[in-house]
Amino acid sequence: MTTRTGLLIASAVTAVAVYALMWIGYGLQWAWLADFDDAGLSVPYRYGAAHPAWVAGWDVFCTVLSPVTFRIVALVIIAIAVVRRQLRIVLFLLFAVELSALLTEVAKNLADRPRPATALAYAPSTSFPSGHALGVMVGVLALLAVAWPLLRAPLRTWLAVVGAMVIVLIGVGRVVLNVHHPSDVIAGWALGYAYFVICWLTLRPYPTVTEADGTPAAPGIAR
Repeated sequence: MTTRTGLLIASAVTAVAVYALMWIGYGLQWAWLADFDDAGLSVPYRYGAAHPAWVAGWDVFCTVLSPVTFRIVALVIIAIAVVRRQLRIVLFLLFAVELSALLTEVAKNLADRPRPATALAYAPSTSFPSGHALGVMVGVLALLAVAWPLLRAPLRTWLAVVGAMVIVLIGVGRVVLNVHHPSDVIAGWALGYAYFVICWLTLRPYPTVTEADGTPAAPGIAR
């Protein structure tokens, strides 16, 4: 096992622990977690209730960059990979991005937490964990993983920053809209990250790693 693999496993275990903490805390109604959730919802609710355009803007943002968008993009890449016979990429994106929807539904049904009563926008299903936080976390990381070896270093940095901002802002947006408690979003991020790491370690999209910088080699490059 390499040092990088060990760190990834450790980070995934930590993420699962965070997810479990949020779930147990909700189930046992821990006071500190309830106070944290209430504090996170109250200010956005007061502002949003008085500013409908603010709410509408966040609703559009969360709809445009929802997990569905990333699944559609992944499907396009999967179709291209099928034509090019890049089976690794096909399997990786199918399991990481497309099947994350199933993971979300299973997790939601197990927790069965109601949406906040102060919700400022319509959202189906239950609240825990945030499907947007989970799906976007997996979608961004998986698409970056596939694109990474094909990009030059400066573009990698910019896309990583943009990806991180999208992940954070989608989570913030769900709380701003009061359709998720803050703990739902944290749980979604944690479970999504852990799931991505599992997919990455078991279904890597590329078979080799460069010796120079440790990044997966792009297909078609002779070693």
